[in-house]
Amino acid sequence: MSRQTISHEDGAIYEFTPDLEPIATVDSGAELTIETRDSLDGAVQSEDDIIESVPEEVNAATGPIAVEAAEPGDVLRVEIEAVRVTEDRGRVITIDGFGLLDGYDEIEAPRSRITPVEDDSIAFDDLEVPIDPVVGTIGVAPADESYTTLVPHDHGGNLDTTDVTGGNTIYFPVFQEGAMLAMGDSKAAMADGEMCGTGAEIATAIDVTVEVIDDPNVALERPLLETDDAWKTVASADTLEQACKLANLDAIELLAAEHGIDETDAYAFSSLVADLEISQVVDPLVTVRNAVPREYLADPF
Repeated sequence: MSRQTISHEDGAIYEFTPDLEPIATVDSGAELTIETRDSLDGAVQSEDDIIESVPEEVNAATGPIAVEAAEPGDVLRVEIEAVRVTEDRGRVITIDGFGLLDGYDEIEAPRSRITPVEDDSIAFDDLEVPIDPVVGTIGVAPADESYTTLVPHDHGGNLDTTDVTGGNTIYFPVFQEGAMLAMGDSKAAMADGEMCGTGAEIATAIDVTVEVIDDPNVALERPLLETDDAWKTVASADTLEQACKLANLDAIELLAAEHGIDETDAYAFSSLVADLEISQVVDPLVTVRNAVPREYLADPF
């Protein structure tokens, strides 16, 4: 099967809505290269370019892409084979009114820092950081409400999760016909938490394979990540505590189904083996994941 390229120049969204119209329609099993632009739409090219406040439109997500045969109740499997940076610089910025330490006197906002790409690293002054690209915003059409591409929720969206990267697979509940996949907001590098509100924002080309799982054994309510080592439930909420509860509820549902135990035993077992991990703490909702090692959880589908 030949790989199809879909570019942000073909279309991009700044809001996930229930009634999205696709820019392309592909078959289940399609191999795609998704070209994205940086989350700031090219507005920061030097350190003299600063952004005073969060733009109304940010985190352009290439798409949406309809996947044939995807119906509500199905699961969309998105295997991320590779994420490649496609420009010679990233940018890390602070913005007034945004970020974990917003309002602290010691923190200057706005400020822009350019991170030049140098071989397999980006440069921050004299410091080198290995390029480890992350797809910040990825999701499908939501069930009944609309969310800007700045907001994470059950449909995915602005998850800003370091595990959304090459070699891993992310699963989404399908809420609308065709699923309507879109992605963008990539970073050349980003730490868990995304404390200042950005990673090294950069344009990318993302190789993915999409597949519809119909009649899944487990009905997803929120995204689920598969890595080499673990299955990770992903949840977003107003507070870290609420997000942790949702991610843990999803994890114990998977554990109960896997081992034929009730939810209380699955809850107790999760306290032994399932690590809570922070994805991001800066968006309108915060995001966490609950990681269950693969030795305790096989493929739930």
